[in-house]
Amino acid sequence: MVTRHAAETGAQKEMVEGDHTMRIGSKLAYVSLIGVASVIAIAPATAQTSRKNGAAPMAVNDRSDTAQIDPALASTTKTGTAQPGRAQDDPTLNGATATGGDIVVTAQKRSEILRDVPISISVVTGEALQRQGASSLADYSAYVPGFQVTSGGSPGQATVTLRGVATLTGTQTVGIYVDDAPVGSSGIWARSGLFSLDLLPYDVQQIEVLRGPQGTLYGASSIGGLLKYTTTTPDTHRFGVRGGGEVFGIDRAGRAGWAGQAMVNIPLISDQLAATGSFAYRRTPGYIDVPALGQRDQNSFDQYGGRVSLEWKPNDRFSARLSGIWQDVNSDGNAIIAANLNGRRIGNGWSNNNFYPEPFRKSFDFYSASLNYDLGFATLTSVTSYSKSRTRQVQDATNALGLIIPQYGLPPAVTPFRLGLDLKKVTQEVRLTSSSSDRFEWVLGGFYTHENSRNTQLVNAYDFATGNSIPDVDPLADISLPTRYREYAAFANATFHFNSMFALTGGLRWAKNTQRFNPTVSGPLADAEANPGNVKEDVVTYSISPQIHLTDQAMLYGRIATGYRPGGPNIVFPLVPPFVRSDRLTNYEIGLKADLLDRLLSIDVAGFYMDWKDIQVSGSTGTSSYATNAGTAVSKGVEGSLYVRPITGLTLAATGSYTDARLTADTPALVGGLDGDRLPNTPKFSGSLGVDYQAPISESATGSAALELRRTGKRYSLVESAPDALPVSGYTALDANASVTVDDRWTVRLYARNLTNRYGENNRQYVRDDTNTRAFIAIIPIQPRTIGLALEARY
Repeated sequence: MVTRHAAETGAQKEMVEGDHTMRIGSKLAYVSLIGVASVIAIAPATAQTSRKNGAAPMAVNDRSDTAQIDPALASTTKTGTAQPGRAQDDPTLNGATATGGDIVVTAQKRSEILRDVPISISVVTGEALQRQGASSLADYSAYVPGFQVTSGGSPGQATVTLRGVATLTGTQTVGIYVDDAPVGSSGIWARSGLFSLDLLPYDVQQIEVLRGPQGTLYGASSIGGLLKYTTTTPDTHRFGVRGGGEVFGIDRAGRAGWAGQAMVNIPLISDQLAATGSFAYRRTPGYIDVPALGQRDQNSFDQYGGRVSLEWKPNDRFSARLSGIWQDVNSDGNAIIAANLNGRRIGNGWSNNNFYPEPFRKSFDFYSASLNYDLGFATLTSVTSYSKSRTRQVQDATNALGLIIPQYGLPPAVTPFRLGLDLKKVTQEVRLTSSSSDRFEWVLGGFYTHENSRNTQLVNAYDFATGNSIPDVDPLADISLPTRYREYAAFANATFHFNSMFALTGGLRWAKNTQRFNPTVSGPLADAEANPGNVKEDVVTYSISPQIHLTDQAMLYGRIATGYRPGGPNIVFPLVPPFVRSDRLTNYEIGLKADLLDRLLSIDVAGFYMDWKDIQVSGSTGTSSYATNAGTAVSKGVEGSLYVRPITGLTLAATGSYTDARLTADTPALVGGLDGDRLPNTPKFSGSLGVDYQAPISESATGSAALELRRTGKRYSLVESAPDALPVSGYTALDANASVTVDDRWTVRLYARNLTNRYGENNRQYVRDDTNTRAFIAIIPIQPRTIGLALEARY
């Protein structure tokens, strides 16, 4: 049967081979179907517990914090503190999170100053991403310590990894939230770990990255951590408009790219009702050629989307927000180049050897309703969401399948592999959040989700010369893997303040999930049994976090937390387990955050040890692949940031992480995974050095400039001793940006990414031919030098 690996086609081509039987007439041909998978990576930062209740970001007090925000990214915020100017005056349109200089997060389901949350957190504002020219996960991952993103060649094809907890099956290990609602699937066949949500940042207020398992408050599939998009809140006080345009060039691209965006905020009833709307479009040119198809610059893509939101506050007790988001990604091809087995890139060095186009399409729609009512002693919150996504990906499997067909009297064939992923998800959360207190604060809640997903796989056979279907074998495989996933959960989290110095936070969550699986298979390659499967699981997760407030500006904390990733029903084969168990992870962490010398120096550091058991991995029957549990792993390391502010407006920064993530037991199902092997797509070291300066130019104008060096270390494409594991060399890149703002209304920005045009690789994989022999290496390079100019106006 066509394996799940063939479906895991995040164009980075992370191949996991298994033999597959193809029947043509009465003859048997054994071929190796190439699976193509994506794996991303995210990692480190830190924070402390506030006394302010509420569901939306808000000002808490005027203390500073030590958020891990890179100065080259910081625009409205810098190292956790808002900068002077319009950012503090206009939080709705400018993406600032709070007045008074503090970053506010909702990591513990209440609004708190970042430094008061005993979880390792990084925050990047949407305004900061605009300033840097960042438009995708891969663009800003280097600015968050240890945050790794393995790109599949375009936005929407990305795998996120935090602290080395990489997906080895395609199921996500990092949860994704939009405001208070989860998106993506927890089912093992929906492949959400390979196609993470990648929102355009224009209407995003901030992005919170929570490291370590978040199972207590956020539930399943967040064993590595959580990525949370927080959108802007409508302003009921005043009208506002902003819009802008951008042009940019990518080295080797045959044409310029461009982008445009606009946003409006309208108070419909003063102090009670307001609406916002936004739209953004971005056209990115290609720079990779396909000689066999006569195509140049074939990896161009479009991103476009919009958002509407309505905020109603009829009185001081009740508020409601309705929101809708839609986004599409349309890519003509993938940013993949080919190299021979010695590593020498073919053609002009920026070409691949496809025989069939590889377009990618992804659409995402999200609708939510958030209701809050202040009961006096607590706030009752209801969050309802509905989301749907549609993913269509084409991969050229001609090297693996098309060339063997002539052996059976049929013409040579082009064999495209088509993957379709459809997901519809409904969630409901109801929680009660206590009022702020200097002694005891708590959250109680319940959660429900219902998901319907479908994974379709189609392998066609077209005559190489004519392009017509070959009737005897087309399609080679036609497979549908529909799954229904349901989960019920109850959770509680509380903080007890013994005194002004000592506090203890603890949480508990019980969850029950059920899954139903009903596959259908047909075609010469589809040799598995199409038997339905059902799985039920009960899981308990917990967290405990002691805190010591050494001073008003320094906190030491510890954290023990657990998380789980659901298992599910398996494809039916002899000797294959009928279901996959959930894997579990326990995190042990200690962290320190401090502002010293009147904020001349800020330090934020955390050390962690993560014990991962019953890892979900990919196995092979010899004819097809399946999921199973096998082995254990440990990820340990240190992450942190250091900021120095020697004079007003100048910030020097260093961020970095050291992550040692390895198997601690042999794992035969990984085709060679051995005790001590490094886990894939996780560099031991990553980090950045930066300098940022902001100052008035005149009475009406302010200017800023930033320069940053980012480094990603060596990592492996697969588990280290796997037969096809390849080392991926580390790389260093330089970014820069500068801006001038006049009258707090007009802003012109100039930015450069990879300014020195250094060649670097996001990932590389072997590709095998029809004889199961290594044919070439597929490489996903980092984007070449990109220089852009943007103009924005606001009213």
